[in-house]
Amino acid sequence: MTPPDRSGLEAALRAEVDGEVRFDAGSRGAYVTDGSNYRQVPLGVVVPRTVEAGARAVSVCARFDAPVLSRGGGTSLAGQSTNTAVVIDWSKYCTGVISVDPERRTCVVEPGIVLDELNRHLAPHRLQFGPKPSTHSHCALGGMIGNNSCGASAQAYGKTVDNVRRLEILTYDGQRAWVGPTPPDERARIIAGGGRLAEIYAGLDRIATEYLADIRRGYPRIPRRVSGYNLDSLLPENGFDVAKALVGSEGTLVTVVRAEIDLVPVPPYQSLLVLGYDDICAAADDVPHLLEHCSPSQLEALDGRMAQLMREEGAYLDSLAVLPEGDSWLLVQYSGDSQEDVDAQAHALLHAIGRAEKDANVAFSDDPAREQKMLRAREAGLGVTARPPDGRETWEGWEDSAVPPERLGDYLRDLRQLFQEFDYGHPSLYGHFGQGCVHTRIPFGLRDAEGVAGFRRFLERAADLVVSYGGSLSGEHGDGQSRGELLTRMFGERLVTAFGELKAVFDPGDRMNPGKIVRPNPVDGQLRLGPTWRPATPTTHFGFPGDDHSFNRAVMRCVGIGNCRGHSGGVMCPSYRATMEEEHSTRGRARLLFEMLGGHADSVIEDGWRSTAVHDALDLCLACKGCKSDCPTGVDMATLKAEFMSHHYAGRLRPMAHYAMGWLPLWARLSRIAPSLVNSVLHAPGLARLGKRLAGIDGARPAPVFAGESFLQWWRARGREEPDPADPRTVVLWPDTFSTSFHPSIARSAVRVLEDAGFRVAVPTRPVCCGLTWISTGQLPTAKRVLRHTLDVLRPYLEAGTPVIGLEPSCTAVFRSDALELLPGDQDAERLAAQTRTFAEQLVHHAPDGWRPPRLARRATVQTHCHQHAVMKFDADRELMRRVHLDAEVLDAGCCGLAGNFGFERGHHEVSMAVAEQGVLPAVRGAAPDSLVLADGFSCRTQIEQGGTGRRALHLAEVLALALDGALPGDHPERLADRPAAPSRTARWATTAAAVVAQRADRRGGRRRPGCRGRAAAAQR
Repeated sequence: MTPPDRSGLEAALRAEVDGEVRFDAGSRGAYVTDGSNYRQVPLGVVVPRTVEAGARAVSVCARFDAPVLSRGGGTSLAGQSTNTAVVIDWSKYCTGVISVDPERRTCVVEPGIVLDELNRHLAPHRLQFGPKPSTHSHCALGGMIGNNSCGASAQAYGKTVDNVRRLEILTYDGQRAWVGPTPPDERARIIAGGGRLAEIYAGLDRIATEYLADIRRGYPRIPRRVSGYNLDSLLPENGFDVAKALVGSEGTLVTVVRAEIDLVPVPPYQSLLVLGYDDICAAADDVPHLLEHCSPSQLEALDGRMAQLMREEGAYLDSLAVLPEGDSWLLVQYSGDSQEDVDAQAHALLHAIGRAEKDANVAFSDDPAREQKMLRAREAGLGVTARPPDGRETWEGWEDSAVPPERLGDYLRDLRQLFQEFDYGHPSLYGHFGQGCVHTRIPFGLRDAEGVAGFRRFLERAADLVVSYGGSLSGEHGDGQSRGELLTRMFGERLVTAFGELKAVFDPGDRMNPGKIVRPNPVDGQLRLGPTWRPATPTTHFGFPGDDHSFNRAVMRCVGIGNCRGHSGGVMCPSYRATMEEEHSTRGRARLLFEMLGGHADSVIEDGWRSTAVHDALDLCLACKGCKSDCPTGVDMATLKAEFMSHHYAGRLRPMAHYAMGWLPLWARLSRIAPSLVNSVLHAPGLARLGKRLAGIDGARPAPVFAGESFLQWWRARGREEPDPADPRTVVLWPDTFSTSFHPSIARSAVRVLEDAGFRVAVPTRPVCCGLTWISTGQLPTAKRVLRHTLDVLRPYLEAGTPVIGLEPSCTAVFRSDALELLPGDQDAERLAAQTRTFAEQLVHHAPDGWRPPRLARRATVQTHCHQHAVMKFDADRELMRRVHLDAEVLDAGCCGLAGNFGFERGHHEVSMAVAEQGVLPAVRGAAPDSLVLADGFSCRTQIEQGGTGRRALHLAEVLALALDGALPGDHPERLADRPAAPSRTARWATTAAAVVAQRADRRGGRRRPGCRGRAAAAQR
């Protein structure tokens, strides 16, 4: 088919559509793939501001004969969310809840609303949408309708198709209508009315009549049949439901612009029973027996292989700790109207199967927090199995097959044999066993011709296997490209022909998401990798030791799960939450870096490290490292950004902020010459504004205030003898730039508390730095030089095994993580990483047995620094606060938004504050006046102070030191903390006046000063 006129199409969309129209390389690169093995470059991307604008975009595309792909969260695992088409992304603006009818338990929604956001909206009514996939934090309702999504809760509530009442649809040729159950008299009325809608209903009526027997015979009667079009919904006994027939059609038939969906009550009480088994097949064998005796709301499974991967990756260990004995587990959840009811259901099942709660292979809980720990292990399956520690890449392709539950055990045994035959080892097997649905990821060889051929053969054999069990190719994720070519093996030629006829009724020109389900692209076509993929293999500054020392593998950690598009909880991804742009999610950035590596003839990023598109996407990355811990596959975008920036600016002028903020440790040391004068200049009217402009600092961001006396000056003035590094009581207190030059009271407080605990404190007196600011601005050669110098200074302590205590979380994280990657194999860097501890870790795990921290019964609002969340974790801090008797509310409100240099740089202030206002600042404003506000990170404290909260945050070391002095004041206890004061108004204006006078004097002197010729003549005279 002739490609559409892209330039004309773009111009028409810009002129006619109320939305963001993007045909640039960066936007297209961010949407080249989804969570699947497939990759297709979009023609362009449209982000409509309203559903009407989205409908208009379809109309414009039809005029240019351009294919259309509707997209929600982009989490599809079968390739249905990638196409050479105009991608309409509904998820940014079209997120409305049009109406809620609590009595009828229905609501009408727009296609872009995220499931968790919908359920939050419904919470006051104690209602929810029943199906809940593991991607519930970021999957859109439109995508759920397109894929016929399910999730664990489908055990109780069914698939999405079972929860849809009506759909408002739009065909490619412009027909718009609400569709749903259609009795014969209504069909007759529609057909008699003539026009395009009559043509559609007549076509549907003909298909349902002509293929009636085939549909009744050919559709497996199992709970999880997701493959194929829902022609069974057109059967007379199913009410000729056109809406349900369109659910699961993956955007290949119509565009859904609104949906009326059924709601279910939120269960008031739940309990969870976990049963251990010796083997996953034995667990599957027991499923029918369990279902004979109970009706659970979930019946999930995970195997020993997944548990092994979690242990090897150090992930979800708290979840594993609460599982009972066994090498595989079934998780049976009950819901009910009372605690007694759900507890009784669980105990009745135990009695029926001859087990007891006290058995080692049984765990029971009616505590919601403990239940969530147990279920989190199961929900984490995709991420845990995507990058196993053995280095074998695993892929989708056969990740959601389904069979009758009563035949599940035997199917798993045969599937395992197939794995062995193809030398795929022991992939983890887990999933929704109560409905016979099995999840797995398989180490297909998708980089060479032999591996790809094996991939195809395996899928064909596996398809025949599942059909022999009366099952479905897909039990949850749909067909897309992964299984579209295999549908004939499941349904036969006649029903697949009927699928084609259904497609022709709605989309005769094959413009709606072409190449999926009907006339599908081959399962081994358009692969993200494939035998012709030849990416660049760049030399890098970071060693990427966790990725086989490969930048490429580090980029490919992203498999498209999309957790970075979540709206709340955790840290990842603050820039996406502020902008709602795919390019500003961890996934979108990883996609662009993948495209930058090239390897495909149509790679959209053609200028490598110099790419403006990649730079622009990374520019709003806060380098918070939230993705390092929150991403299920551990993508570390902060490190990838630093690597990119280092190459992007190599050999050319950098933004001025890189010199102003990147070299902050140097400027901080120089400020010691005259800190008061420096502060006056940085805050002087006119001068400050000019200085910020020259330094690349945002004009809305006040400069931090340098302390009159730095911590090192105070330390030297003490005149104490340095302790012996070999003394087991010796600790090195790391003098980071922030605790030394801006908030020295923190370091002084830490000295007091550590000495009170019996430690002997040493402080390096030669200039040292962790290199953080050079790392975050991508000045990596300088960062390495700084780190090597620091290792030289610390060598006596490193050789003696002396602990190094970090106060600033971002600097501590450098020693524990970044230094190892920048200096791979360096023994001193490894010693430093092993010996570096947080302040709380030292006191909780290494203080003398007789020491007790001071008691301070007080409430506290606590903001965890993102780097601590990602690298060191917060467990020791929680424990120390518990011992101090602090009633601590540790915020789960995401990043503070300042993130080191990010929030200071010009052009970032708006995003920085938008991030802060999503959680941290409102939480601090809501803190009681007598409570403490704690934030160990300088960025967090600065953002809280500058964010209009009326509060000032303290470091935990300051709180303990103040508690040693006795009770804190009842109101705003932070006022006892010693913070450098901003220069007075008089000093600021005097500085400006002095500068003006000096400038005028210089100008007068310039007029009087003779020129070169005048001076020469004077000399001759």
